[in-house]
Amino acid sequence: MPRQPRIEFPGAIYHVLARGNRRAEIFSDDRDRARFLKSLGDTCVRLGWEVRAWVLMGNHYHLALHTPEANLVDGMKWLQNAYTRYFNTRHQLWGRLFGDRYKSVLVDPQGDYQKQLIDYIHLNPARAGIVCARGARGLLGYPHSSLVAGFASPPSKRAPWLDVGTGLRLAGLKDSASGRRRYAEGLERRIAEEEAARLGLEDVGGQSLHSTMRRGWYWGSHAFREKLTKLVPAEKAAANPTYRSSPLGRDERSERAEAVALEAIGELGLECDGQGRPVFGYGDVRRGAAAWFVWHRSGAPQAWIAERLGLRSAANVSQQRRRFDNTRDAGLPPDVMRWRKAWRKSGFFD
Repeated sequence: MPRQPRIEFPGAIYHVLARGNRRAEIFSDDRDRARFLKSLGDTCVRLGWEVRAWVLMGNHYHLALHTPEANLVDGMKWLQNAYTRYFNTRHQLWGRLFGDRYKSVLVDPQGDYQKQLIDYIHLNPARAGIVCARGARGLLGYPHSSLVAGFASPPSKRAPWLDVGTGLRLAGLKDSASGRRRYAEGLERRIAEEEAARLGLEDVGGQSLHSTMRRGWYWGSHAFREKLTKLVPAEKAAANPTYRSSPLGRDERSERAEAVALEAIGELGLECDGQGRPVFGYGDVRRGAAAWFVWHRSGAPQAWIAERLGLRSAANVSQQRRRFDNTRDAGLPPDVMRWRKAWRKSGFFD
């Protein structure tokens, strides 16, 4: 049976699910969970993603993800590879951490679909029997989700890449102490009122959210499905293409990366040669600064960065940016030090 194609377009909303290989654990403790969230945050900054809900379970995770640009595949590849390398290194393992393929279901932005998805994700600990209405704090007693880390927390204590406002707005609530409390209380009531086997199994328009994660590829109305199918011709869908390598996909990514490269050149005061590549002197730390900035902000492959910045290779880009990242502020020229401090203060690179 051929796989469903990955459909990517600007502004898409996805329900993403990934499990451990053979359903093995992917989080052994809070250190692993913190590292996964750090990698997720880095991915969001690089590619402009917004996470609208998340939950980390023992052997899988769920995300409600908004991608302003058509870059789901690029981001998921980097996220899961980065976390796998960390996990295998820390636990002295090797090989695949995640199962064969992460699941991504497109979600209709109209109607009740997105609200139900966010609730579904937050109810996962209840569906798994980890928390219940008779527990000490119910869902608020499970700290590994955006309910506790976002929807029940004031804005100052949330990750900058977590979009709580949209979820509360869809629930008809304000991002205030009372609105956040009412949202959590509504979920707790559902635990008490619904049978455990039905928690989170919302039906909208006769379509079950749970069933879409098992067999489907979209969560929305028939009109939404028709809109999506027009993006993928039938003959290409049957062949299961990915559009990352299409001319349009390349153009979109290159346009973003070029804008970021120009920003780095301007911020660092670099001069360029006749082909628009920056000119670096011997030992110029701005070489690493530019590589560091473009890699973090654009999501561009390191080979592209090497070509654009006139560096030798993708490996050299990796070496330059890591060296810059590990250089203490006192070892940098004052203007570069101030520039890096400003970006770190923004919260993007904590």
